[in-house]
Amino acid sequence: MSQMVLKVILSLLAAYLIGAIPSAYLFARFWKGIDIRKFGSGNVGATNAFRVLGKLPGILVLIVDILKGLICPTLIANFVKIPQMEIWLISLGITAVAGHNWTIFLNFKGGKGMATGLGVLLGLAIKIPSIRVVLALTVGVWMVIFFMFKFVSLASIVAGICLPIFMALFNQPLPFVILGIIFCLFVAVRHKSNISRLLNKEEPQVRLSFLNRKRFL
Repeated sequence: MSQMVLKVILSLLAAYLIGAIPSAYLFARFWKGIDIRKFGSGNVGATNAFRVLGKLPGILVLIVDILKGLICPTLIANFVKIPQMEIWLISLGITAVAGHNWTIFLNFKGGKGMATGLGVLLGLAIKIPSIRVVLALTVGVWMVIFFMFKFVSLASIVAGICLPIFMALFNQPLPFVILGIIFCLFVAVRHKSNISRLLNKEEPQVRLSFLNRKRFL
């Protein structure tokens, strides 16, 4: 096995393991001594951490999950220099999100990948300026849908659908369009239960206290 092949394998393994760190589960264990999978939605992600643990641990989980994605196309990518750098960056990003979604540390049952996917896009935007407008628009769509309807899941699904569309509209190279499609599929697969609850009008909304007008009356 050549040294280059070994570096590629080790880098992909590192990306998966970093993505697989179940931050919400760990924070719940250390913060409250509970298994977060048995509370709230049961999901091992930032939204459920906010719901079950509170604002501060929820914010910390969100930051850690974003950093997991950010590290892969920035720091780990520097470990291997190959001519097809775009494909390499994308491969690391997809592997990190897959690690978060299907973590080996929790029997391959992880989160939904939105925060880690955002981290990957941030990492790509640092290296590739043309990605920045796609990232800004995708985040903007998420925020508009969330503040209009107060469903994190609906905002995530719509943003996931828009990502490959924005990639194509802004003439990103084919590998980045494919990345957008894969991330969109990840979002759809991981939000199947949310889609069912949305259709049945059973999905819980996120209530933001600072948007509650009664507090100002």
